[in-house]
Amino acid sequence: MSPRQLTVLYIDDDPALGRLVQRILKRKGYAVEHVGHAEAGLARIRAGGVDAVILDHDLGTSLGLDLLAQLAEVEGAPPVVYVTASSELAIAVQALKAGAVDYVVKTIGEDFEILLTSALEQSVERARLMRAKEEAEREVRAARDRAIVLLAEVNHRVANSLSLVSSLVRMQASSVQDAGARAALAETQARITAIGNLHRSLYTSDDVRTVDLAAYLDTLVRELGHSMSSAGRTPDVRFEAVPIQMKTDRAVSIGMIVTELVTNAIKYAYPEGTGEIRVSLARDSDGSTILVVADDGIGWSGQGRATGTGLGGKIVGAMARSLGTEIAYAPQSRGTRVTMRIAEDEAAA
Repeated sequence: MSPRQLTVLYIDDDPALGRLVQRILKRKGYAVEHVGHAEAGLARIRAGGVDAVILDHDLGTSLGLDLLAQLAEVEGAPPVVYVTASSELAIAVQALKAGAVDYVVKTIGEDFEILLTSALEQSVERARLMRAKEEAEREVRAARDRAIVLLAEVNHRVANSLSLVSSLVRMQASSVQDAGARAALAETQARITAIGNLHRSLYTSDDVRTVDLAAYLDTLVRELGHSMSSAGRTPDVRFEAVPIQMKTDRAVSIGMIVTELVTNAIKYAYPEGTGEIRVSLARDSDGSTILVVADDGIGWSGQGRATGTGLGGKIVGAMARSLGTEIAYAPQSRGTRVTMRIAEDEAAA
């Protein structure tokens, strides 16, 4: 299939020059249409099918600059080569600022033909490349939008599946008579919930690359309290936070750390069963993200043999290393205060 013949619209109030330009460009393989005033030219451009425009500066009753201003409002307007009999540089500058892609001075002889043809060919090629670029960008945006929708659907399905698993673990825990086994299942359920809540946050987010850490942890802490209450404990867990956007993979590590620290506090801080556990999320003056989990219970400094299996401590240590940070136990006269600092460059901007 032969390539489509390109259509050039020549706008000039000089009929003789219009016929000359038609002959010149037809020899180069262009289809050339000529109109004598701006209104006709604008109407023809709006009708579509014009690949390039050659626009004269002096149109008798108006200037080509006026038409350039109108073309700036036309979506997908073709490229414009501006021509004039004047050699004044100011006119060229005005035309190029108004949207023309090139500028040619009318002269007598072969120079005008060469310059006009060259300017037209370059403007057409530039427009072709621009259209190709815009089409590629549209395709990239469409592919990105499809990927975002697909990823949101995946997160939705994963969240639902994890919710189902969490429910099954809870049902299993309710049927177990041994208190230790029941507590272990409750902890397992809490860990599953921590990951499931992250996926739930992602499929409702506009940007799946980051998550609102405050909202995520708020939901997580509330569900932790509910889960441990179902296991026979009565925690009073309080949460305070400022909004912080965090990269998704780091958010899930923080969620696991919070899960383990709060679960340990619920289990061991208050042997009599009542007391307050505080979780806070804040920004430090240097931009770091500060996570604190504190209680007023029997206290633990982080040294010595841990109560229980020690699995929670191993999980916390592994998650902290993945974040490039450490867990710090602050000296307390009463209770436990655990702090984790995440440097600014580790948090999402």
